[in-house]
Amino acid sequence: MGIVDDDIQALRAATDIVAVITKYTQLRRSGQRWVGLCPFHSEKTPSFNVNQELGLYRCWGCQVRGDVITFVREVEHLDFVGAVELLAGWAGITLRYSDQSEGESRQRRHQLVAAVEQAVEWYHQRLLSAPDAAVARKYLRERGLSGEEVRAFRVGWAPEGWSELVKALKLPDDIVRDSGLGYLNRHDRQTDAFRARILFPIFDANGDAVGFGGRVMPGGEGPKYKNTPETALYQKSKLLYALNWSKARIVTDDRAIVCEGYTDVIGFARAGFPAAVATCGTALTEEHVKLLRRYARKLVLSFDADSAGQAAAERFYQWEKDHEIEVTVADLPPGVDPADLASSDPARLARAVEEAVPFLKFRVERVLTAADLATVEGRARAAEAAIEVIREHPSDLVRDQYLMEVAGRTRVSHDQLREMLRQPAPAPRRRPGERRGPIPALESRATPPRARDERDGPELEILRHVIHQWAAVEPWVRYEELFTSELHAATFRVLMAYPTVSDALSAADPGVADLLGRLATEELQAEPFDAVVRFLTERARGEVAQLAVRVAASPEDASLLAEQLWLTRIIDQLRDPIAARTAAEALVTFVGGQGDIGLPGGDERSDQLDADREPMD
Repeated sequence: MGIVDDDIQALRAATDIVAVITKYTQLRRSGQRWVGLCPFHSEKTPSFNVNQELGLYRCWGCQVRGDVITFVREVEHLDFVGAVELLAGWAGITLRYSDQSEGESRQRRHQLVAAVEQAVEWYHQRLLSAPDAAVARKYLRERGLSGEEVRAFRVGWAPEGWSELVKALKLPDDIVRDSGLGYLNRHDRQTDAFRARILFPIFDANGDAVGFGGRVMPGGEGPKYKNTPETALYQKSKLLYALNWSKARIVTDDRAIVCEGYTDVIGFARAGFPAAVATCGTALTEEHVKLLRRYARKLVLSFDADSAGQAAAERFYQWEKDHEIEVTVADLPPGVDPADLASSDPARLARAVEEAVPFLKFRVERVLTAADLATVEGRARAAEAAIEVIREHPSDLVRDQYLMEVAGRTRVSHDQLREMLRQPAPAPRRRPGERRGPIPALESRATPPRARDERDGPELEILRHVIHQWAAVEPWVRYEELFTSELHAATFRVLMAYPTVSDALSAADPGVADLLGRLATEELQAEPFDAVVRFLTERARGEVAQLAVRVAASPEDASLLAEQLWLTRIIDQLRDPIAARTAAEALVTFVGGQGDIGLPGGDERSDQLDADREPMD
């Protein structure tokens, strides 16, 4: 399987190697050759030579050589087929494939990418000049983004209407659905996937448009961030925002900066570090690490890498071993996003990157800095906590080196610390109010469905009502984020995407299809609103449990306690037949907004009334 050989030969004959290479480095004629600075290594004296007639290049400095396809593969970090397809696009050549199914698959991919690219441009132009995007332009200015940055990163705006994009693009139903740009509602009408959101377009490493990350406006409805659903193009565990723009600099620096937010990436570029990427609504995965390892050997984490605790530490150490990378952490000021720091103190942001420390050192330093080393008891507690952090690292040599540092800081003898390290790890302590087992609101949504407990609980009952009595529960079941099980969330997504249960069954993955088939044949076990109350009460209890842990860890944070108390009152009101419907509405809005809307009583929408209606400058 592959591209027909005749087409590859025709591509080589039709492509001017000098024209391609001058996209990346300047060349000047020298007799029968072209010479310039090598794009693959740093040099001051040109040693990169191109033979235009033969279509070959060679660098006498770093010894790289090849033809135009090899050059594009190396400079763009593509496989052979990807390089040929990129060159064919530039040359306007239609490729044929030796396997019909492969050719059809790639043709389908090209159609979907073209549709998403159209949407990227439409949303981008809407943000730049449309009157309805004024509030978005105002918000972006307040976040420190300039018009130049908005254009460079092709930021867009999705208007509030239900079908503005699909009406403008006039795409077939299957393209709208399979590209993730929209879906068919229950009346078989095309509906936009994004509404009233600032959109950050996401491209794959080759530069193909594959999806969006949408940020709701402050005070808006729905989750704070919403991403394109999983499609043939968009798999969030394998995509990194801005890698298409940053990969060349990542290769040069041999270092990738990993962020949590799209605006953090833009902030790093503003501060002179255009080698940043961000995950797309998920935690850093091994697939991300494999992808970045193609370009660099060092990862700099620019988020609170300590918050995920031991589970994250074990993954990082395993990745370092398996993929020969170095995981370091940028020591950012507490509570400050890289995007904000890029505007307020870019020198401090630069120092955080340049002085990034190994992950274990970062965690040990966190423990020691937070301890009271002025007292015997404080030093003893610090030594115990530091040893538990050090214990997580798989290397005996690394553990012993950090043990020596802890001994010096805590004044505890090396021998005592080594004896502590040899002892089995103590069982984790439970904080007051902490539940046994995993807290649903904190579970990783990447956990495989088979690993979850599929007991017949409130989530399954509410899914039965979605199937059999959707209109009766629709006002309170708006967001997939209400489901703590990935299997249940995926089942809800597919039900929302297709007009009938039969259509959803046909399109669903095997695990989802099995659950759909089961639920569609089962009887309802509760009245619609009773099922809603059970469903939302369980969800609220999960949020309260999560907040209890966070309050115990940060007792000085009054906002966390206020949220916890508010949710507790909501749970009480759900038991009150008179107040239950109002409480359910408030809770759905809270969970859908991931707590970003603030507690009842504030109204951030009023700020939008003064939005500047000037186009993006």
